[in-house]
This record gives sequence, structure tokens and C-alpha cells, in this order.
Amino acid sequence: MIGRYAILLLGVFAGSMSVILIRSSHAPPFVLAAMRLVLAVLLLAPVFWRDLRRHRAAFTRDHLRRTLLPAAVLSVHFISWTYGARMTAAAPATLIVNLVPIATPFFLHALIGEQINRREILGTALALGGIIVLTARDALAGGDFRANLVCFGSMLLFAWYLALGRRNRDFPTLWLYVVPVYAFAAVFCLLAALPQLGALLDPAVAGSPREWLLLLGMACIPTIIGHSLLNASMRHLRGQIVSLCNVGQFVFAGVTAFFLFHESPPATFYAASLLVVTGIALVVFSAPTAPPRLR
Repeated sequence: MIGRYAILLLGVFAGSMSVILIRSSHAPPFVLAAMRLVLAVLLLAPVFWRDLRRHRAAFTRDHLRRTLLPAAVLSVHFISWTYGARMTAAAPATLIVNLVPIATPFFLHALIGEQINRREILGTALALGGIIVLTARDALAGGDFRANLVCFGSMLLFAWYLALGRRNRDFPTLWLYVVPVYAFAAVFCLLAALPQLGALLDPAVAGSPREWLLLLGMACIPTIIGHSLLNASMRHLRGQIVSLCNVGQFVFAGVTAFFLFHESPPATFYAASLLVVTGIALVVFSAPTAPPRLR
């Protein structure tokens, strides 16, 4: 059991490195989002072909078609998250983008008719109250409160993406769903990044091993390791525990940013965090049992 919690903790930590890697890179947001996905697809291609050989008869063109909408949503999420992560401090950005548990029930209600109970609504109100505290503080202090709005919008996109994944849970395996989604999302990001692709020829990017290591890190650490370990944790631990622990990404991100970027959140951030985590906990532990997940 301790080993399973260690895997969960490692997955949460890997996910928290997304904001750190984004802030460390000098690549334009569209290019960073595109290359993150391209490298992830290349690294996961062997797993996809292995599963395709095993389940070729069960994987149809309709399955492939149904990955287009999740891919479009994921591509916009990655682009907006890259912008949002660079507009504000690491801890609040990560806290806001991991509000997913409060938004997912509403998307699931709209997409597949799952019911929402009163405690989920109350928890959502509490968490939103925390975000309002953060945003109001930034606005009154003369800061760029738009960063919170961008991160919040990115969170809604990711919640929509996860809800679409729930609706598409009939795929033969997880990788036969995830890899095509990443591949189509990479194409969408590359098309959006066409005006910025010249940045890859910039010596500061193209000739920098540091930049390519950061891009590879984005593909490997939060995208592949983070998502894979969280999915593995869902198989062995209660989904509520995994969802709540994943919110703790903002703690890892905040501590790392303190040492790397010398960021120290204001006192209001801690009060807002308490409201957000309390609201998320209320939503998570009042949610109905999740249906079977992708294999």
C-alpha cells in the first residue's frame, strides 16, 4: 500500500513540474505546446502499435474519429496553459489549473447526464470563492489578474477534455485513445504555431541543448510520467483520493518556484488555497463512484 501511495506522490510531483518547465523555456507558447505533444507521440508510438496489433479488430475508424474533439480541446488547453503559466507565479497558476474536480461534474452532467448533488455545488462555490479572493487581490494590488482568468479558462478546457475521455471509455485500451488524441492535438498546435515556427531556427532555441532538454522534459515528465502514474493510481486507489492529492501539485510547484525563481506567494494566497482545497475536497468526497476506466 505504501508503494501505491509513493507512485501517486511521484505522479503528482511530475505533474507539478509542468509550470516549472514552461517558465524555464524560452520557446513561444504555440511552439512549446506543439513540440511537447510531438515528442510525446514519438515516445508513445511503440506502445500504440503494440496495442493496435493486439486489438486491431476492435479499433475502428469511428474510434479514431471520436479522438478529434478531445484533441482539439487538449490543444487549446496546452496553449492557454502555457500562456497562463508565464503570466503569474507558479503556485497560484498550478492551484487554479488543478480546479478540475469542481468543474468535471458539470461537464459530465452536460455530456452523459451524471447528476450533480448539493454538496458538489457547495464545494464548487467555496473553491470559486478562493479564486475570487486571489483575483481580487491581484486586481487591487495592481497585478495582472487576467493571468488567473487564463488559467481558469485552461482548467475548464482540461475538465472538458477529461469528461470527453469518460464518454470515450469504450476504447480497447488507454493508449489507443490517448496516443491518437495527442497526435491530432500535435497537428492542431503545429498549424496554430506556423507563424511562430521560425523560432525553432533561432539559435537561442534551435542551437540550445537546454531548450531541447526542456521540451523533452515537458513530453516525458508531466505529459507521459505524470499522466501515466495518475492513471495507474486510479486503478489501485480510490478515485477521490487521487483527485484530491493531485490538487497538491500547487505545493510542489510553489516550493520548487521558491528555490528556482525566488517566488513567495502573498498571505492572501494561503487563505484562498484553504478555501479552494476545502471546496475541492467537498466535491471529491461527495461525488458518485466513477464508472470503469480505460484499461
